[in-house]
Amino acid sequence: MNTVVLLLFLTFSSLFACAQKVAEPTRNPPEWTQPYQPFRIAGNLYYVGTSDLASYLITTPKGHILINTGLSSSLSSIKANVKTLGFKFSDIKILLTTQAHFDHMGAMAAIKKLTGAKFMVDEKDAKVAADGGRSDYALGGHRSTYVPVKADRILHDKDKITLGGMELVMLHHPGHTQGSCSFLFNVKDESRVYSVLIANMPTIVTEKKFSEVTTYPGIAKDYAYTLNAMKKLKFDMWLSSHASQFGLLTKHKPGDAYNPAAFIDQKGYDSAIRDLEDKFLRKE
Repeated sequence: MNTVVLLLFLTFSSLFACAQKVAEPTRNPPEWTQPYQPFRIAGNLYYVGTSDLASYLITTPKGHILINTGLSSSLSSIKANVKTLGFKFSDIKILLTTQAHFDHMGAMAAIKKLTGAKFMVDEKDAKVAADGGRSDYALGGHRSTYVPVKADRILHDKDKITLGGMELVMLHHPGHTQGSCSFLFNVKDESRVYSVLIANMPTIVTEKKFSEVTTYPGIAKDYAYTLNAMKKLKFDMWLSSHASQFGLLTKHKPGDAYNPAAFIDQKGYDSAIRDLEDKFLRKE
């Protein structure tokens, strides 16, 4: 019942938000729009994002899953990257996001409209997605920072997303946004099966003291929960919302041969989580 009420609320709030002006922030790092040659990461998992805004394509015989869409300008590059890899952009059936910020949601509405794909999002980010980021506790304001997107399916911790033999498990990792999440799944190539984590790293975006974030009263508790949960995760390879977070540019150069082993890096992940935990513990 609660999910039905939420979906109805999102429908009306999305219609209202669509009537509002969209003002995507423009003072962004250049690597957010710098093209990057698409490539096969492992099995049926591909990188189709920019030099830093990571977008992932998971292909299946029944259509494809796209995770994150970068800025609004990323639409053309994602389309071109999918085509370069030999797949049809129109075959994208499911759209996911690791967080409802403009740098990962910018092209979501356009891709949804062009492909007819179903947008699925963590319950705690559904409202923010539906108003284009206006209600985000840290980056929100009077204008949407991306075109609002209404959820076709609300996801909860450990929910499964399935398509064409693929099964992704969504992991609720709040803090960075109230509905930030990661995805855990397996891919297979000619040699072996790989367990893959696409992690939303719990970086801190607010300059306020946690006690001053009145629109997100549980923020400190959520960060603590997420850091504890992420420390326990085990996998073969990991990726994240930003390419810089998992060292893409050092692990893979454009034109490199297929090499899944480059992304097998539990040690690097553990170190990154420890660093984020240190920053969290120093935050007031």
